[in-house]
Amino acid sequence: MSQQRNQPLSGGSAVDVAALELTQQPVQAHQNAGIPTTTGVQSLGAIGSAAFGVWEMSQGKMYDVEAEEIFVITAGRGSVYIAEFNGAPEHTVELFPGVLMRLSAGMRTTWSVSQALRKVYITPREES
Repeated sequence: MSQQRNQPLSGGSAVDVAALELTQQPVQAHQNAGIPTTTGVQSLGAIGSAAFGVWEMSQGKMYDVEAEEIFVITAGRGSVYIAEFNGAPEHTVELFPGVLMRLSAGMRTTWSVSQALRKVYITPREES
């Protein structure tokens, strides 16, 4: 099973999510929570009006403001703290393989990762 880097996943093809090589980049300064942290992402294409791919975060901590997204954790461990949002109280969700989660656009989050975290994500496709 192979997937070429930067190639969309076409009908009938497959990708080994665990073996997919992602290029890691340091998180941006405004996302840095004081612990050196990197992320990597690989877009795999789109289906209908949704884009999908694989995202990974190294051990560490970072802040983010989320986009609309559904994801499933495939590897690693950590947690995501979600600040109060649209009347819902702040809370923390534990992340481990098999967790399926939805984030809403505008949520303020803090990601804390103890073992490199990998997820398969689905988001609305950006209009070009």
